[in-house]
Amino acid sequence: MLQPVAEGVHVLTVDFRMGGFDLGGRMTVIRLPDGGLWVHSPVRFGPEVRAAVDALGPVRFLVAPNLMHHLALQDWAAAYPEAKVAAPAGLRRKRPELRIDVELGDTPDAGWAGAIDQVLVRGMPKLDECLFFHRPSRTVLVTDLAFNIHRTGSWFTRAYLKLCGAWQRLSPTLITRAVMKDKAAVRASLDKVLAWDAERVVVCHGDVVERGGREALVDGFRRL
Repeated sequence: MLQPVAEGVHVLTVDFRMGGFDLGGRMTVIRLPDGGLWVHSPVRFGPEVRAAVDALGPVRFLVAPNLMHHLALQDWAAAYPEAKVAAPAGLRRKRPELRIDVELGDTPDAGWAGAIDQVLVRGMPKLDECLFFHRPSRTVLVTDLAFNIHRTGSWFTRAYLKLCGAWQRLSPTLITRAVMKDKAAVRASLDKVLAWDAERVVVCHGDVVERGGREALVDGFRRL
């Protein structure tokens, strides 16, 4: 179930397929200084998942980090009505029925500003991804801006990632590059991310980068 990757940081890795792609998925749970939980990219909700999360502490925030990772959010929001839902502003148009309490930008909400920094990557309006940095553990959270898939049972996924130059390395894909509308804005946002003193990178799709996180981000984002 939930596995620790650093002090105060746990992940839950699940199976996830989209069309012919076998990407895997990952939710990250961070314990804030007050003991409350900050849940990034919630996965499919169920009794076992809830029990594992509740064992860590009370859920304070539910975070949809971009315009794609929101499918399970409504179930989580219903289960934890006192938790604040955070998402990019564009998700209001995409999911008008979804409760959103905090719009993600470059400024962290006061509830997590003491531990987590963030950058909204501008210039990619179809994605609107927000990257996060847990300062105490030096961990960066990446959702769809880059994958780090080293193994898959899908030949189609493997062939696509090799075509992208993204097989077995932290890297964006051709689809990610295709949704860029303003390269200068993307670069300006990523320059802020690369200023973080990152040791670890937790991706939603693929393996966790345990060491040399900033170097992996520099190499991967150079491809954007």
